[in-house]
Amino acid sequence: MAYGSVLSLLQTLEQLQQTNPELIWGQTAEMLDFLHATAEYFKNVLEDTSKIRRSDDDAEKINSLEEKIRVAASDAEDVVELNYYQFFKGLSLKLGAARKNFPDKDLKLVVEKMDTTKKQVMELLSCFSSSTHDADADDDDQILELPGDSIIGKSSTSNNPMENPEETIVQGLDDDLKKILKRLIFPPSDLDIVTISGMGGIGKTTLARKVHDHPEIRYHFDIHVWITISQEFRPRTVLLDALGCISKKLNVVDQIDKKTKNNELADMVQKKLKNRRYLFVVDDIWSMDVWDSIRGIFPDYNNGSRILLTTRETKVAMHANTSSSHEMKLLNLDNSWKLLRDKVFGAKHDYPPELEGIGKKIVEKCQGLPLTILVIAGHLFKMESTLESWKDVAKTLDKIVVSHQDKCLGVLGLSYHHLPIHLKPCFLSMGNFPEDFHIETWRLIQLWIAEGFIRTSGGCKKTLEEVAEDYLEDLTSRNLILVRKRRFNGEIKACAMHDLMREFCLKQANATKFMHVERTQGIVHTLPAQNYDVRRFSLQTQYSYVANNCCKQLPHVARSIYSFRLVVGPSITRFNLLRVLAIFNRGFSSFPLEITKLFQLRYLAITCDSHFPSSISGLQNLQTLIHDRSFYYRMSCGASVNIWMMKNLRHIHFHRGSYLTGPSRECIQNKYGVSGMPNLEELSGLSSTSCKNEVFSGTPNLKRLIVWVTYSSTDYLIDMSSLKKLEALKCFRECVSKDSIKRFDFPTSLKRLTLAGRFHFLWEDISTLVMLPNLEELKLKDHAVSGTEWRLSDEEQFQSLKLLLLNELDFQIWEATCNSFPNLKHLVLKNCKNLKQIPIDFTEIFTLESIALHDCGTAVEGSARDIEQEQEDMGNNPLKVYIHNSCRD
Repeated sequence: MAYGSVLSLLQTLEQLQQTNPELIWGQTAEMLDFLHATAEYFKNVLEDTSKIRRSDDDAEKINSLEEKIRVAASDAEDVVELNYYQFFKGLSLKLGAARKNFPDKDLKLVVEKMDTTKKQVMELLSCFSSSTHDADADDDDQILELPGDSIIGKSSTSNNPMENPEETIVQGLDDDLKKILKRLIFPPSDLDIVTISGMGGIGKTTLARKVHDHPEIRYHFDIHVWITISQEFRPRTVLLDALGCISKKLNVVDQIDKKTKNNELADMVQKKLKNRRYLFVVDDIWSMDVWDSIRGIFPDYNNGSRILLTTRETKVAMHANTSSSHEMKLLNLDNSWKLLRDKVFGAKHDYPPELEGIGKKIVEKCQGLPLTILVIAGHLFKMESTLESWKDVAKTLDKIVVSHQDKCLGVLGLSYHHLPIHLKPCFLSMGNFPEDFHIETWRLIQLWIAEGFIRTSGGCKKTLEEVAEDYLEDLTSRNLILVRKRRFNGEIKACAMHDLMREFCLKQANATKFMHVERTQGIVHTLPAQNYDVRRFSLQTQYSYVANNCCKQLPHVARSIYSFRLVVGPSITRFNLLRVLAIFNRGFSSFPLEITKLFQLRYLAITCDSHFPSSISGLQNLQTLIHDRSFYYRMSCGASVNIWMMKNLRHIHFHRGSYLTGPSRECIQNKYGVSGMPNLEELSGLSSTSCKNEVFSGTPNLKRLIVWVTYSSTDYLIDMSSLKKLEALKCFRECVSKDSIKRFDFPTSLKRLTLAGRFHFLWEDISTLVMLPNLEELKLKDHAVSGTEWRLSDEEQFQSLKLLLLNELDFQIWEATCNSFPNLKHLVLKNCKNLKQIPIDFTEIFTLESIALHDCGTAVEGSARDIEQEQEDMGNNPLKVYIHNSCRD
């Protein structure tokens, strides 16, 4: 993908100029400036062309343009990084000697090639812009027909479920239908906007059509209007469609002159709706700007009129009405099976009973997406209804789905093609992970940064992580990436991709040469020749020998390798441009020393049961270091003191309970001239014995810290007071021992604190945490506190606390007032079976939004319901109580 290559080149050039300004001078500086300016030009061209509506001819020209840019940018980056690597290896301590050795010859060739490519791009653009202008002038009143999101087709005499899937009831939509009907028919009387959102193929248009055609709706509203927006928005066409629906209902014929202006058409719509209760269905709307442009044509006569809006983008739904978005969920297993059964065998359900088991296995692979189920149903409808034939379908389901390009991948592709171009590399990178893989947000964000997909614009005050978080939120709001877990503050904790969306992702990534994913199982084969020009590779095979064989065939300019079975050997050193090496599910008994020679590495994830070697400091560009251990490996170990030479580290994730000593004199007097990790923001898995000022003085910008208390001794201080920017802290205890919170010196900057494991703190100790003025989240878990009573005095107030989670604690009595937690929003109690009640004074906490109970006693459940009822009586409707009991559920 050209845009990803250009972003990567820009980041490489900027990093080189920022980190080594003394190397950039004279002709070298001029050439690097030219490369940067040309890359910026390519970036702007790609952003502009991504917004243009493309005909088939235009698409071919743009694809050609993008391929030229991709090749030029990738080749330029190869040369810049290779030369920088060679130069750094032989760098003299004398700056003068260093300047003489910088290899400008190769740079000159790159500059010439980039200049040639720029001229070719400019020539293509001139031809393209003139043809585009002519095309736009000719089709001013036309609308591009795109596939909809409906799983209900048009009338047909065929019995094929894909050609005529409409039934009286669409499985799994009954509850959704009832909720939408209630919103449309019942108060308020003023104009209300009801939105339906969800990923492509989930059935939004189907649900809207069911609502539109429902007898209660037909009776309740005087006028029913259906307009479809789609990606190609034509205001005039929408107004004419609306007038056509209204006129048909009123049995009138409008004579509309072609010269009638759009604002006159809007006036005609409003006049025809006057004093009539109407329902407007606005189907398949894609942007907030489009909604803003049509919102004004809907008059409010305070007569219960409604607008029903469907969209794939949650942001659009929330923009239209922040309080009423109905988000459609994927079907559960039972409803998925019922949908498949009804579409294949009809409403009478006359089917061989032995097919139900394999049928449920088939729909389980569809992951609850109606569109996929209907495609498979259409395939099964044409086959014999035998157990063997259905087993064959279960084995080849992915191939069947992919073979229906227009009905499956084409529908999902609309969401991708509507993406702003800066989000496309991030979306495509999700293909690096296997099916059903849940990835933690922090890992994904660090990978995006290491790959060069995240770039802050001039004047932007956000960090790279914050920009990446915005990108992820945008992708999830467009329903391209699924949220698997959220924090209580709404932040995404883990995400994944639907299998069907992933198939589209892989297809697009392969077509644009963004990456190559190897999925062969048990077969050694030759890498396709076209993939030698690819820079990113994901080896998703179950067998080490297949992964190793593929790795041997990868081009030496590979920049990213994701593997789930790779055995690292000497050949890994030939990838001297490698930025990302992420090895999953493969453990090493000792750390492969070959990895320490990968100078350009920015992201390293490895499972290894030994210490880091001292040569780890050679990875001077490393930003993220993840060092896991085998699940059976329980021993803690230390990190090499040379880690203090790695100034670019931003995130370190150790195996739990790893030791880290402060920088030594040898470290301070090292050849890199570096001592400390000033960019480190997250440190996970640190042993509590390493929590000392001499360690933390080298990490002044640390924001997130995870500490493991692995020894029963409690006679040493755990001092974090020097971490003035620390926001999140988790402390875990493995051994059973009575501890005192007084030996923990917490910084006042803390916003989130988790204490988990058998610390057996006293409740009086917990009350002292009120001294943390910025504390917003407090989680006490797994016997972190012991004692039967938690009593808070009037003076003990958690002023900033918004979330309180208490899990598996044995207290019985809880005494507190509303002043103890004046800003509390969420209260979560799990497995607090002995607790008798929630403090009744919580009825006076008007910020409280939710109380969630998991496997607590009936007395606590009753007190939660009492608080909810009393708050409701006082007008605090936002408070919701959620009760989960594993014995009853």
